[in-house]
Amino acid sequence: MPPSPVPEIDARQPVDLAALTAAGQPMVLRGLVADWPTCHAAAQSPEALSTHLRSFANQQQAELFTADAAGGRYFYGEDLAGFNFTRIPATVESALDAILARVEEPALGSAYMGSLPIAAYLPGFSAANPQNLLPPGVDSRLWIGTASRIACHYDAVDNLACVVAGRRRFTLYPPEAISDLYIGPIDHTLAGQPISLATPDTGRHPRFARAQAKALTADLAPGDALYLPKLWWHQVEAETPFNMMVNYWWDAHAIGPDAPMLSMLLAMIAIAERPQAERDAFRAFFEHYVFRAEGHPLAHLPEEQRGILRQIDRAAYGRIRATIMRELRGS
Repeated sequence: MPPSPVPEIDARQPVDLAALTAAGQPMVLRGLVADWPTCHAAAQSPEALSTHLRSFANQQQAELFTADAAGGRYFYGEDLAGFNFTRIPATVESALDAILARVEEPALGSAYMGSLPIAAYLPGFSAANPQNLLPPGVDSRLWIGTASRIACHYDAVDNLACVVAGRRRFTLYPPEAISDLYIGPIDHTLAGQPISLATPDTGRHPRFARAQAKALTADLAPGDALYLPKLWWHQVEAETPFNMMVNYWWDAHAIGPDAPMLSMLLAMIAIAERPQAERDAFRAFFEHYVFRAEGHPLAHLPEEQRGILRQIDRAAYGRIRATIMRELRGS
């Protein structure tokens, strides 16, 4: 059975961002950035888009990723030792030269520049290509290159991915599919987040079929965007010879500076190796106080008697955080 498509809406009509993020489900936003000058330049030709981007680019050094693999599959090397791609220093302009050369001559392999902070490397781009859906101050990043296939991974924050040039296919798996995706090491990664090692080989990865049964796909054309909630796994394929995407990462529901993933990492070293009986006991406490399937943990008390848990606003957040920091410092 083929994957189901991600639901979509016409983003040329008003979009309720609060409702979108509260739902916690992926959504294709058709035409969200179709009016960008950058999209108009991309519609002319790769060279026109390159000229447009050069008008914003400075000479700061970044990194260009190159690979010889067919289709630009960026992955580990043999036995997870090293990687099948290289990183080379490049400015935006020299990266564009290298990418366009490979568009003209595919035998040169693939190249892409990814996760490039736009404000630092293309000042003025965001003002010329405004994005009014997200709160002010959310930074944008550039992804540009030849055809490529990026391994299945997750983002620890919410993601709005906007296609400018070429076509991209996102294959998505919900967070609960993690145990069926055969995740690689968390401290030896391609670009920060652990990735799925799963293949359709039922002998090596028999549980992957269960993840595939939950898969969704989103096919994006220039001007389209995908809202991707945090912790959703996604493989990204840039399907055409020349591709560009701009994305925005932000935490739609943060009330303080601490990332939820830090809590999980601390729990891993504090709980994960304890006996099964202890892990089960702590699971019950986490379910009660954190995940709250039965509602507020002190719902049986009047609000004024719930103490610091009455409402975890910024003041309560700060007091709890200060307690944690004192304990971690051993003071």
